[in-house]
Amino acid sequence: MKIGINASFCRKPNSGIGQVSLCFLRKLIEIEKEAGNKKQKNNLEFILYLEEDLPKDFNLPKNFQKKIFLPIYRRDDLIRKIWREKYLLPRKIKKDGCDVFFSLYQCPTILKNIKHIMLAHDIVPSLFPEYLDNARKKYYQKLTEKAISRADKILAISRRTEKDLIQHLQIPADKISVNYIDVDEIYKKPVSAESNKKILKKYKLSSGYIFAGGGMEIRKNIDGVIRAYKMLCERNKNLHFIEMMPKLVIYGKLLPNLSLAVDAEKIVKELNLTKQVQFLGAVPQEDLPALFRNALFFIYPSHYEGFGLPVLEAMNEGTPVITAKNSSLPEVGLDSVLYCNSDDTKEISIVMKKVLTNKNLRETLSRRGVEHAKFFSWDKFAGKVLNVMSEL
Repeated sequence: MKIGINASFCRKPNSGIGQVSLCFLRKLIEIEKEAGNKKQKNNLEFILYLEEDLPKDFNLPKNFQKKIFLPIYRRDDLIRKIWREKYLLPRKIKKDGCDVFFSLYQCPTILKNIKHIMLAHDIVPSLFPEYLDNARKKYYQKLTEKAISRADKILAISRRTEKDLIQHLQIPADKISVNYIDVDEIYKKPVSAESNKKILKKYKLSSGYIFAGGGMEIRKNIDGVIRAYKMLCERNKNLHFIEMMPKLVIYGKLLPNLSLAVDAEKIVKELNLTKQVQFLGAVPQEDLPALFRNALFFIYPSHYEGFGLPVLEAMNEGTPVITAKNSSLPEVGLDSVLYCNSDDTKEISIVMKKVLTNKNLRETLSRRGVEHAKFFSWDKFAGKVLNVMSEL
């Protein structure tokens, strides 16, 4: 069986889809190498379709090959994506003789006489029209929705995404299967005392801060976190149990000029919080485990998520988590996190205070989070993908 894989997002390792793509490929390579070491013949050949080369640490087995290509038009925009995913990619897949094709994200690729599995992360543009603020975005989404409906099998990364596909795109339930993703392996490794010290020094931090971030899109609700933090400071500044309010530390690239992003710095200045709030900007993946681990708790009251990787990252590090009780987030957190209404700033503030002032609660959330995080596994994810391929 010759299997093609659209791994285009490997070139964007700091995005959620990029992380999923890289982690899946690493696990797939590991599985194939183990099969080779045991001399198990599975007669599988994999072709990875890429826009840029893989990271240098990828050592592909003999039954893997890479196809790196772009249209003549090289600008990284929707025109290039449509040209590549709808037109060039299907031609190459057919020419290479693939039996099965796996798209690691939802895209406009439609195939004839080749079994197609598509991984659906979310349908945010379908649910939030503000994301489709020009003709190109609307056209790309229309093509993508058509391709989703034409795929032979859809793997949804959460039950929420599964429900959204059924309710909003009328995808038959029997075409969809839920396959939970996991976090990068870096979150499952111990953080040494030396690394902790180094990271804290790098960002000029002391342990015991409130941690937030994961994106500056309006949907991520970082403005709600800042306003809830302001309310927490104002309501409790004279109470004896808070000698000094912990600093609010926010990670993520600031995007003040984008229409769908929050101007977080502007909000902080307006609320007179410049001394209490620290922005880290874009943070390399390798720094995040220590940053999570040194936080009192992580706050992520997003308005909507197809999964919610930052919540699972924090749980793996034993960091207590507050998140929203909407979309897929209760699936990820279950009873190992605390929930709030993402639209209610006062409620967010109250839950923050509850975690801030209760050490026993933080310890309980930490323990439950670490235990529940073990449920998610790239072994399970990759195994299910291979099973689905073999059943088509």
